[in-house]
Amino acid sequence: MNSPVYQTVIVGGGFTGLFTALHLAHAHYLRSVILIDKNERFCFKPLLYEYFDGEMDSFQVVPRFAELLHGSGVIFVQDTVQSIDLYQKQVKLGSGDAYQYSNLVLALGSVTGYHHVKGAKENAFPFWTQADAIALDKHLRECLHQAVQTEDIEQRRKLLTVVVVGGGPSGVEMAATLADFLPHWYTALGGNPAEIRVILLNHGQEILEGDINDLLRQIAEQELQKRSVKIEIITGAEATAVQAIAIEYKHNNEVKILPTHTTIWAAGTSTHPLIKNLPISQENRDHHGRLLVTPTMQLLDFPEVFAGGDCADVQDTSLPPTAQVAYQQGANIAQNLKTLALGEDPKPTKVNIRGTLLKLGLNDAAANLFNVFEVTGETAHLIRQGTYLTLLPTPIHDFKAATEWLDEEIFHHHIDSHDVSDKVVQAVELVGAGVVGVLVARKLLKMLGDEEKRD
Repeated sequence: MNSPVYQTVIVGGGFTGLFTALHLAHAHYLRSVILIDKNERFCFKPLLYEYFDGEMDSFQVVPRFAELLHGSGVIFVQDTVQSIDLYQKQVKLGSGDAYQYSNLVLALGSVTGYHHVKGAKENAFPFWTQADAIALDKHLRECLHQAVQTEDIEQRRKLLTVVVVGGGPSGVEMAATLADFLPHWYTALGGNPAEIRVILLNHGQEILEGDINDLLRQIAEQELQKRSVKIEIITGAEATAVQAIAIEYKHNNEVKILPTHTTIWAAGTSTHPLIKNLPISQENRDHHGRLLVTPTMQLLDFPEVFAGGDCADVQDTSLPPTAQVAYQQGANIAQNLKTLALGEDPKPTKVNIRGTLLKLGLNDAAANLFNVFEVTGETAHLIRQGTYLTLLPTPIHDFKAATEWLDEEIFHHHIDSHDVSDKVVQAVELVGAGVVGVLVARKLLKMLGDEEKRD
């Protein structure tokens, strides 16, 4: 007779999965914890734009799991999950290995959704991972180099036209980022930045429609027009086909062709294939196919299995698919796993929505804080990056990343003259008593001390 296996397996190293693992380690969870992800690195998706445009480094945005989990006791396995057997309590991997579990955490997130648009998967660029960012960076640089060397006006126009499909937060943030830094790249090559075109193609009649960032729509629309090149927004446009050098879309019942060498896909997500393949009835899923879970984050038919983040939907609760929700769910799942291990009853998860943050170009953003007031411009940029830096996993990584960002963004740009602007003070206060606030205080004290020594 086989002995029972007392170990927790976490499938997926996104926000929910990684934070579940880290919280279990910090809580001195007595059972073995195994985190499985196909990638070598964790991807802090809200800051992937900063990695893409060079504002932040790889160690800040895409750190290695091995480094994040060093000394935690969590076992990291880099492998692809082949199948999940909920009845046999087993996770099978592409390498042929298999792991039994007493508890399972499903944190697979979602995948890029192409919605059966012809050629989209083959010809459009997704923006979901470090590999996506590197591929898009390489492609755009090649387009700019070709454009500056060609005398064919039509060919140059195609090379310098970038179409972003999807007017949700991902599409808006991508379009704003491109509209600011592509002109700088092209100018450095000797090109005319006025030739750059960034087009935002949105199926709905309004950008950010139905999203948590809906309240920031008016600000976003205004800021998109203030970029280095104005962003052309086409609403009511349904993408119908993506080719290598053009995108086809339907607008006012008329099919139109827009020549471009670069189509970026930001038109939503789909349920992860592994989640789709689980033996869970449709009545225990939402209309997107995500898993319905109890308020304690457990599957309805398999209470030993927890699920969170983009692959789960909490019963009778409406939560946006954002990082702040996912990491809070990870902390609560960890607490309930420890509670179960002690023979106690799990408690309902509490998630606090603290507001929304939207990147609107280089050194520009919009923030809606606790649905009380809105902040825009550079102040919002400081709040956004400072807030996300406090969420970076593990205190050591958090501290290292925050220190470099603060030195570059706040102190070198704002405080070298000992003239601390009201905006920076407000940003620090709004970020709160997290690591950014602590580091600001330490930096200011050190500067004052150095000044006294010089006097």
